[in-house]
Amino acid sequence: MPHTVEIVEVGPRDGLQNEDVILATEQKLSLIDHLVAAGARRIEAVSFAHPGHVPQMADAEAVMAGVDRSANVSYIGLVMNHRGWQRSLDAGVDEVNVPLFVTDTFNERNQGTDIDGALAMLEDVAEAARDERVPITATLGVTWGCPFEGEVPVERVVSIAQRVADLGVSELALADTIGVADPWSVTRRIAAVREVTEDLPLRVHFHDTRNTGIANAYAAIGSGVRVIDASVGGVGGCPFAPAATGNIATDDLVYMLDRAGVSSGIDLNELVDVSAELGVALGHDVPAMLPKAGPFPTQTPPDQPEARQVDG
Repeated sequence: MPHTVEIVEVGPRDGLQNEDVILATEQKLSLIDHLVAAGARRIEAVSFAHPGHVPQMADAEAVMAGVDRSANVSYIGLVMNHRGWQRSLDAGVDEVNVPLFVTDTFNERNQGTDIDGALAMLEDVAEAARDERVPITATLGVTWGCPFEGEVPVERVVSIAQRVADLGVSELALADTIGVADPWSVTRRIAAVREVTEDLPLRVHFHDTRNTGIANAYAAIGSGVRVIDASVGGVGGCPFAPAATGNIATDDLVYMLDRAGVSSGIDLNELVDVSAELGVALGHDVPAMLPKAGPFPTQTPPDQPEARQVDG
């Protein structure tokens, strides 16, 4: 196991974008401030998607205007097109994340173009981002499976990953958008992608739709990945992917890392408090397991009475 694993906290963006309740700007800023206090240092804070499609993110500029710039935090904005890139630049994000999808059908449903069109857009944004010295992550969605085309051949993933790497992005993320991955396929696909991306930093983004997300994160760490997306409380999902439930929970991931002696820089007790506050704001319990069970018990339970023999 490594000494450290970096967590990209995506709750304020990926977590909130799939909720029926739309939080006020002040509530979002409070959430981000509390995540920073808990130790999060890379936060995907906003999306610059069209407000008509993702109304939960309509106040992206206001959120970026209100975040605490005094902390050593990198605030990330999701960018899906040229207009989104310009908005993110004007808003002063520290990084951008550009999603594209390894099947044509999902790309067309999500972004109105096929994979070649998405790659052309990424190339233009990547060039502009280099000129502005803004780090850019490219996220390959539906890397393990697509709700419209089924299981994605690993050869297709590798081919697109190589094309993305050739564009000079700062980081490549592999996303299991609909939560169909398993630890064995995670290991195989990461190894295959590494053969063509070489030293390009890899990041992973798992959804817990089928209760394999934390196991998949463990497999990714064992495969050498050191950057993992997670969402506070496990809230979230993709509004364009049928039945895609939340991301893996930051709480559950930090617990696993803590027990292994791997540092994430995030204080678990403070994070649990943030999840509780988020649940109140959303009006429902968060999906994460750790807030329900609590951290590892540190107190000795009271003495239990001896079992008695029961006749008959």
